[in-house]
Amino acid sequence: MNYSLLDFLTLIGALGLFLYGMKLMSEALQKVAGSKLREFLAAMTSNRFMGVITGLSITAIIQSSSATTVMIVSFVNAGLLTLTESAGVIMGANIGTTVTAWIISILGFKVKMSILAYPIIGIGFPLIFSKKTRNQSWGQVLVGFALLFIGLESLKSSVPDIGNNPEILEFLKNFTGMGLWSNLIFLLIGTLLTVVIQSSSATMALTLVMCNNGWISFDSAAAMVLGENIGTTITANLAAIVANSTAKRAARLHFLFNVIGVLWVLSIFPFFLKGIDAIAQTISGKSAFTDAGSIPIALSLFHSFFNVLNVLIQIWFIKYLVKLVQRIVPEREDEDEFRLKYIKFGMLSTSELSLLQAKKEIVLYAQQTKKLFSRLSTMLNEKNERKFNKQFEKVKAGEDKSDEMEISIAKYITKVAEGELSKESSKRISSMLRVIDEIESIGDSCLNIARAIHRANELDEHLTKEMKENIREMFALLEKAFEIMLANLDKPLSNIDKNGVEDIEKKINKLRNKLRKEHVHNIENEIYTYKIGTIYKDIFSESEKMGDYIYDVNMSVVEYVES
Repeated sequence: MNYSLLDFLTLIGALGLFLYGMKLMSEALQKVAGSKLREFLAAMTSNRFMGVITGLSITAIIQSSSATTVMIVSFVNAGLLTLTESAGVIMGANIGTTVTAWIISILGFKVKMSILAYPIIGIGFPLIFSKKTRNQSWGQVLVGFALLFIGLESLKSSVPDIGNNPEILEFLKNFTGMGLWSNLIFLLIGTLLTVVIQSSSATMALTLVMCNNGWISFDSAAAMVLGENIGTTITANLAAIVANSTAKRAARLHFLFNVIGVLWVLSIFPFFLKGIDAIAQTISGKSAFTDAGSIPIALSLFHSFFNVLNVLIQIWFIKYLVKLVQRIVPEREDEDEFRLKYIKFGMLSTSELSLLQAKKEIVLYAQQTKKLFSRLSTMLNEKNERKFNKQFEKVKAGEDKSDEMEISIAKYITKVAEGELSKESSKRISSMLRVIDEIESIGDSCLNIARAIHRANELDEHLTKEMKENIREMFALLEKAFEIMLANLDKPLSNIDKNGVEDIEKKINKLRNKLRKEHVHNIENEIYTYKIGTIYKDIFSESEKMGDYIYDVNMSVVEYVES
């Protein structure tokens, strides 16, 4: 065979150019959509049909069902979608991915898009250097679109010529003519190719090129398409490896949905293909079984009909699919308070959408820190020494894990910042980093107060009843401050309670000043000793510092909203 290493590398390079064009276009479209895309997905309801439309729309926009399903797993992981809601979106994503096949079939093979590709780059490239972020994104969309078709044209010219290399046809013939076994072999090839390339759209493009060049027959190509539908589920399952149980279930549901679809269509495969070919003949006038040039349209029809019918059949059984994956992936109980629940490091979804996961994780981090604070009241009131020491050890362990959690969230946010972001999201990242730093400081204050209470408990002279009442009054104000902080972190940015933040901060400062004045008077009049008085002062002073940290968290959110 007269096919050199250079020819093979040219083929790989063409595939790389195709994938890069798709990636560039996909990421740029996501930047153009920005927060609107986030709001569109986050506003999903339990309506399964609306879910299908959403999944279809998002996948058609970003041109990647894998990216959509990774997003869905991320949203389920972040608690923004339930497992049942995610099922409809995943089904819609399967239909949306057929758009790519039609673009390639109609434009890639019927229209000489490579002729227009360079003029499109000529329009898009200057936009990349625009000062406006939106113009830059649109420039990347155009350049990515052009590169995709330049890559496709290169793919078509880089594959070996069957006429000059008949041994390749002989090699493929070894896998044909075996009925169901041939279909299963090509199904496996399609699955493996998609797993390796990590893009069903790219594998579909390769399949269409091979058909157009006469490498494989229509039925073999259709079997490969079925394999691609299974292979594309691997990306989401990889993303779910380190996610929570619900996210793992969403990924498994995607896998089950596609496998069940492949099984039922394989049971009627010959009849299904004849029906598709009959429809294709009305369009092209030729049979895909005899004319290689007719295969791209017929294969796109097969891809679309299979996915649409699969959704129409299985959409009525969503609740049973959900129950099945719940049995396959049981819920795991984890007693550890301080742990990452929503974000994952195996794979990021898009940079823009990853911020939703980070936000959820920060809210959880703040909630867990509030639980750490609540242990201080328990320590203050606990008279049993064993139980008191147990609470103190939990505060120490919690503060250590709080430090680890801050580092993990910061690392994740920094990783997100490396991706393509809008200006708005870049500002949000800066705000998030300030917020987690202040929350970690709240954890430090909790430990400092716990240590002070522990020191007081070990002295012969304990905190007086009046001291404890004053500390409880301070803790009650901090409790309210925590509630306002958590609400501001979790609620929509347009509803931030700035007045409540400033009001509670003034009350905390006023109480601290009052206690400080009383403390000086009590020391001077020897109402209690200097030793226990110093510990008491440490507790209410550190409590006021904690109030400052809570205030700073709120102001970081307020400043972001007002900037």
